[in-house]
Amino acid sequence: MQPPTTAPAPLGLTLDELGEALGAAATVLRANAVAAGLDAPVPTCPDWTVLDLVAHVGMVHRWATSHLRGEPIDPPEPLELEGRASADPLGWFDDGATALLQAVVDAPDDLEAFVFLKEAPAPKLFWTRRQCHETTIHAVDALGARLGRPARADETWIRPAVALDGIDELLVGFVTRRRQGGSPGAPTRMLVRPDGADVAWLVDLATGRPITTTRVRPDSPEAAGADHTLTGAPVDLYLRLWSRGAESEGVDGPVDELERWWRETISVRW
Repeated sequence: MQPPTTAPAPLGLTLDELGEALGAAATVLRANAVAAGLDAPVPTCPDWTVLDLVAHVGMVHRWATSHLRGEPIDPPEPLELEGRASADPLGWFDDGATALLQAVVDAPDDLEAFVFLKEAPAPKLFWTRRQCHETTIHAVDALGARLGRPARADETWIRPAVALDGIDELLVGFVTRRRQGGSPGAPTRMLVRPDGADVAWLVDLATGRPITTTRVRPDSPEAAGADHTLTGAPVDLYLRLWSRGAESEGVDGPVDELERWWRETISVRW
């Protein structure tokens, strides 16, 4: 086996593994979009149809490709209008996904490009990782459109290692960008502890200062000091933290008040 062409993501996924997961998610998204139909509603994205979903992801793929090629498109929004206006939106989506995967292959390992998350890896890995999770989460949306309800974790194709990496990107990279911070009534330390994993995340929430996230061992003193613990299988937690879990919509029972607050206030929804 050839060594990875660039340093792995923080939890060890290689560029090849992230690229493979990206390609799989694009395939799942397209297949479920075809099965659901472009006019079908998307239960996990209120007010969106499958056409909205396809146009959005196709736009993001082209935006990412432009950075990987060293030819950034700004602003990218006209690309979404292009997808909506296409005579064949799914063919347009395919073209963008194919171009993105090729751009990942072609980009130099020492690519210099814009990145926008906290603790971001090197640009080539950053854009592959970001599009892996962007496409995976939206493929879950497309699956929900076909099912007519939010998909359960066990109905997805997502590997636990990919889910763990996605949790890390969300908690370390995304939510820590909130300048105003946030707290569900009082300063809170929330531990996210996936079942069977050797990593957990301690999220420090307080109004008036940025959110901080620390990777910790599940059995560490820091983990033991959390005020609230969110547990579950990796894929289940991945979907819940992205507000895509079936239980987040009341299918499998209510969530507690902190998780409901997280979904409404902190979670990234696009």
